[in-house]
Amino acid sequence: MTLRSVDLRKEPVEAVLNRVERSLGVCLDQETVVRKRRSLGARTDRDTWVRIERRGLDRIGVQGGDGTASAEALLGIAKPAWLAGVAWRDETEAVMWRADETELLPGPPVGSAVVAEGPQLSDEWWAALNASLDALAAQHTNRIATPDTETLTQELVTGTVHSAFPGIDTAVTEWRPAHADFNWANITAPEFCVFDWEDWGMAPCGLDAANLWGASLAVPALADRVRSERREDLESRDGKLMTLFVAAKILGPYADPEDPRLVPARKAAEQLLRELQAS
Repeated sequence: MTLRSVDLRKEPVEAVLNRVERSLGVCLDQETVVRKRRSLGARTDRDTWVRIERRGLDRIGVQGGDGTASAEALLGIAKPAWLAGVAWRDETEAVMWRADETELLPGPPVGSAVVAEGPQLSDEWWAALNASLDALAAQHTNRIATPDTETLTQELVTGTVHSAFPGIDTAVTEWRPAHADFNWANITAPEFCVFDWEDWGMAPCGLDAANLWGASLAVPALADRVRSERREDLESRDGKLMTLFVAAKILGPYADPEDPRLVPARKAAEQLLRELQAS
């Protein structure tokens, strides 16, 4: 059965919100409801936040759909605490709905996923980012990252990179835990905190740093700062491969001709290809 393509920004969601309220015993503040393509969020009457996701059963895989809850076991990372959750199967479609209640964020997101202007971030903020990513990479999990709900495998890495750069050796040598959706919309400021953990799991070393670099390319100084702060990740062979993986998503078959990141991504990719082919 082909799963119907759904954009929750356009779908009626009152029944879903009502079910979440009954299941978690909360009242959602309708004025705070945030709609995204495959998720909803709202503040509750007990000063917490509830995130609701719609995910096809074919996108759950062996690890289930409990990323936010399972991330509660991660230590040393600035993230909102998980408090409660509920999941159910849709009555008419091959879809799982899941709602997770967490602490409120300490501040607003830095920006949209991809920023066009450089945010004002303190040295303390960057230190907190580094501490959290280092702590995450040092932990252990059986989960596999699912960026964009796709299970991150060697085959996915190869297919994505070769869609823009055919022939390059894409063999990954080191896998570590990663957030897997590490962009400016999922990070807060002025106090650093990273949220939306539904896709976290094992990934090639450097994925999170490469994602943030790619989300910063429209602001060259910001992209350079990301590279400088996460140099150890991004200068490893796997880090270079993940940077190429991110560049391939920008430059590949679905490239947006209006994307301001095209030129810097292409320039970076050319340099990376030379370095990887020489190694």
